[in-house]
Amino acid sequence: MSSGGGADTLAGRPHPSGRLEGVVDPTEQLVVEVFVRDLERSLHFYQRLGFELHERHGRFAGLRWEGHRFFLDERPDLTSPVTPVANVRVMVPDVDACWRLCLGMGAPVVAAIADRDYGLRDFTIADPDGFGVRFAMRLPGPG
Repeated sequence: MSSGGGADTLAGRPHPSGRLEGVVDPTEQLVVEVFVRDLERSLHFYQRLGFELHERHGRFAGLRWEGHRFFLDERPDLTSPVTPVANVRVMVPDVDACWRLCLGMGAPVVAAIADRDYGLRDFTIADPDGFGVRFAMRLPGPG
């Protein structure tokens, strides 16, 4: 795999068009799949946050957030990290309302709500298996 122009595939051969644009829907191009110990518990958690169940097959579930896919894959022998090693960011219109919802759910707080120097107001919680979920909204630009 080369770095640079972006025309190479993982196999190291050039993709005929150089990009996958038009080959797959943009909402399916980059999908996060999270390993969870208990699929039922995780489904309950994510649905309370506002994710919608799209599909379910045995130990696998596909959720959606405004058309974007998010997968859960049950792995009962999984060991959860002490702190999240990654997070998925979800942009929302009212991050303070999401903050109140998450506090009411008792979700573990990884980073409390605050205005960030990168132009977002956000916070991060951990799901039942220690994966980070960050909710954010853009801060108003300079007046």
